[in-house]
Amino acid sequence: MKKTLLLSITLLLSIQLLSQERFGKPFFTGGANLTLAINEYYTLNTDDDEPFLIPTGIFFRTGFGYEFKKRVGLSFNLGLDYHWNYAVSAIPTYGSLRFNISEKNDNAFFLETSYGKMWRLSSRYSDGKYYSFGIGTQSAGNGRWNTIIRLDFHRKAILGFENNRLDSVSLGVGFIFF
Repeated sequence: MKKTLLLSITLLLSIQLLSQERFGKPFFTGGANLTLAINEYYTLNTDDDEPFLIPTGIFFRTGFGYEFKKRVGLSFNLGLDYHWNYAVSAIPTYGSLRFNISEKNDNAFFLETSYGKMWRLSSRYSDGKYYSFGIGTQSAGNGRWNTIIRLDFHRKAILGFENNRLDSVSLGVGFIFF
């Protein structure tokens, strides 16, 4: 049974790779996001030198996937998150579904949603679930490299944390290599 399944998968992949018409292409992606929050010490007084927004966390992401007909992409991702205002670090592993709303000359405007498991590096809190939703733009670059700029909402479900979750909004920059 296992040999038949392995032979079938190998045969289907060979046919797909050798076919004339391409329906999609694999990709590799990576990036960094910075989370910003409203400074609780900010006042309207201009003499206190307190900024309105302050960084509260940084996220690094990498992943690989497959894009179908320049419209839909599926990927598996791995990340490293650190929120220094809460001293929370985590490793999210998740799957993403990306939909290009508009696409022109390899530039795209997209929506992306993610769901997966969040692994905690310390025993202070338990492992949890990871959710994400974002919008972004992909700009064509030289060759197969493209630049991505994105705005994401992240939710980390952590039992024992305030409200059993940590929500954040981040601004990110990254790349996608086809």
